Amino acid sequence: MKLIGSYTSPFVRKISVMLLEKGIAFEFVNDPPYEPGSRVKELNPLAKVPVLIADDGEVFYDSPVVAEYLELLAVEPAFLPADRAAALRVRQVAALADGVTEAAATLFRESRRAPEKQDENWMLRQRDKLTQGLDALEALAREKTWLNAERLTLADIATGCALGYLNFRRILPNWCVERPALVKLAERLFARESFARTSPP
Repeated sequence: MKLIGSYTSPFVRKISVMLLEKGIAFEFVNDPPYEPGSRVKELNPLAKVPVLIADDGEVFYDSPVVAEYLELLAVEPAFLPADRAAALRVRQVAALADGVTEAAATLFRESRRAPEKQDENWMLRQRDKLTQGLDALEALAREKTWLNAERLTLADIATGCALGYLNFRRILPNWCVERPALVKLAERLFARESFARTSPP
């Protein structure tokens, strides 16, 4: 199995964590899609990572699809409940965390543009998404039903990667203020070997 992505992508990190937690052997190929000479678009027409090449050569892309494929392999531990309704709830929380990550990534890319070219209204919208998304995740982490429960799930992994990305890119540095449940969840996740091994350089 081969995972193609970049060391700094939180969506690639999510898949790497899943593979490590499941003990699935894989080869990592660092191929940032925005770098000259990247071959990602040959595998994914959208030129986005992660891309997973299965042992039989089939290609999967977009992190929710790749995560679903890994679950279909039925390798323990499972990160989605067997009950379909419960699994849907976990997927929704994971989608919320992915949305937070996407807003943070959009803010980071916009911040790298020349100041006179930055769209302040667009950036404000992304900050609103970030704060609202984090507030919703905090509430869910406190409830400990679909997030931050006893068993590690896809929602936990996606949330951990989102929080890790905020720290790495220094987006919304005060995100942890008044969000103690998320802080404790992050501490618990970052102590795991899978998260330590996939920390961006």
